[in-house]
Amino acid sequence: MKRRVKLTFPQVLIKEPVIFTMAKKHNVMPNIRRARVTESVGEMILEIEGDEADVSAAISDLRSQGIDVELVEGDVLE
Repeated sequence: MKRRVKLTFPQVLIKEPVIFTMAKKHNVMPNIRRARVTESVGEMILEIEGDEADVSAAISDLRSQGIDVELVEGDVLE
């Protein structure tokens, strides 16, 4: 299964390896489609691919860290 999400990171997590850690912990494959990072906020469109249970657990883990996760539909080419 593949799920596309928009992530908004709080300032305290901008410099942390959140995506790498999520991928290792939940055995999913991340694909960054778009990202914008400033001193105060990080935004990212991310595809997460893996087993349905692993993808759901990865999304829940991101939310538990204080990252705003929104599901995105359609293709993101930017």
